[in-house]
Amino acid sequence: MHMRAFFTELWYFFTANLRASCFGVFLLSIFLLTEVVTIPLISRYDFIFLAAVIFQVCALIFGFERLKEFFVIILFHVLATIMELFKTNPAIGSWTYPAVGGAIFTLASVPLFTGFLYSAIGSYISRSFTFLKLSYQRFPDYYHLWILAVLSYVNFFTHHFFYDIRYILFAYVLIIFFRTKVHFQVYKKERSMPFLLTVFLTAFFVWIAENIGTFTKIWFYPSQLEYWRLISLGKVGSWFLLLILSFALVSIIYRNKLQHDTA
Repeated sequence: MHMRAFFTELWYFFTANLRASCFGVFLLSIFLLTEVVTIPLISRYDFIFLAAVIFQVCALIFGFERLKEFFVIILFHVLATIMELFKTNPAIGSWTYPAVGGAIFTLASVPLFTGFLYSAIGSYISRSFTFLKLSYQRFPDYYHLWILAVLSYVNFFTHHFFYDIRYILFAYVLIIFFRTKVHFQVYKKERSMPFLLTVFLTAFFVWIAENIGTFTKIWFYPSQLEYWRLISLGKVGSWFLLLILSFALVSIIYRNKLQHDTA
């Protein structure tokens, strides 16, 4: 009976996360579809962009996304596009989009759908507050979150020219969030787990999704130009810091859920 209850709750946990991540799942499905099916009369990147736009419009019309959540998604898109423009610049060359030349909806070396990839992460975090009924215990002072978010974003640019402070940021995250717990409820009982563990696990799943993106030839890293290989696990650390930024942006509309409990 206990095992049945365990698997029942596990199923609810899985479905709640699936509902929260539906935008990301949708994008990955489009990646896989366009890898095996050639869409006529339109470039692959433009098709992905238009599909993402239609999804977001439908999400607004049918109430899956609220206006305040849509605002955060737009903010994600802007910040992500700025970073993409920098990272894909030939002088930097962190990654490339091989078919960008044939697309219409582009900005310099960046297909415009790329902002939605980051927005999908923000959408997942935002929807998790609803579907997993998230709240937080022993959350640090709010300004720490924004210091981390700003420094992480800036470091994505400056580490190409100056000292890479990511390890300092990791230490900062560990110190201020070490005691923070996430409370969630998907079935009968409220559960909790360490905040740092949730960020790491989410970063790992984003890394898996990123491997799907490169496997389907949406973009490539320099190490994948000759043949496809798994992205370095070191990227999990980059996504970890990016998730801190993502969480900060989403917290704009869910700050009341960040219970500052010093007990």
